[in-house]
Formats: sequence, structure tokens, C-alpha cells
Amino acid sequence: MSEGPSIDEFMRHLQAVLDDAATISDDVEREKRLWQIEATLQETIIFKNRYLELKEHGIDPLRLIEPQEGDPTPPRTSTAEALKFSSSDCEKCGAHMDADLNFCPSCGKKK
Repeated sequence: MSEGPSIDEFMRHLQAVLDDAATISDDVEREKRLWQIEATLQETIIFKNRYLELKEHGIDPLRLIEPQEGDPTPPRTSTAEALKFSSSDCEKCGAHMDADLNFCPSCGKKK
């Protein structure tokens, strides 16, 4: 395993972010952010439990599945291409915007 943060550390981080999100003044944004963090916490717990369950049964939880003969090979995509298709730049301030956002995280301009 890598020397990065553990799942437990990530969960503690999410708890801290959850506490901070509770102070967002806009009701809609606060509820949206709280929902995002709570869903992430739930998925993290599910992943951790499943990981431990597989390890307990002697199964490598991070084993990559080899493609079967005849499976189509997906085209290789560079990181730059992946970012290009999943993001754009704000028309107002030029900041980077993820495709799933409908507003600029820097200036707030809506798409």
C-alpha cells in the first residue's frame, strides 16, 4: 500500500469538512454540500468494509481484472485529453471549471 493517507484519515477529513459545511450561509448550497459529503462518507465506509471482508477471505481487493479475449480495447487517452473533455474554462474569469459544475468555482458565473 502507498504511504498516502489512510481511509480512516480520509474519513476524519470528511468529518471536519462536514462540520465546516454546516456553516455555509446559503441554505441550498449548504444542503447540497452536506449531501455530497455524507454520500462520500457512506461510500467510504462501504468500500472499507468490503475491502476488509475480501482480505479476510484471502481475496486481493485491488486485483485488476484482465480483459477477456475478444473484448474491445478502449482507446488510450492522455491526461490532457481527459481534462479537455471533462472540463472547460469560465467565460467571465477564465478559471478552470469541471464539467459537472454549472457555475464557476472562482467567480460564481453560471454556465
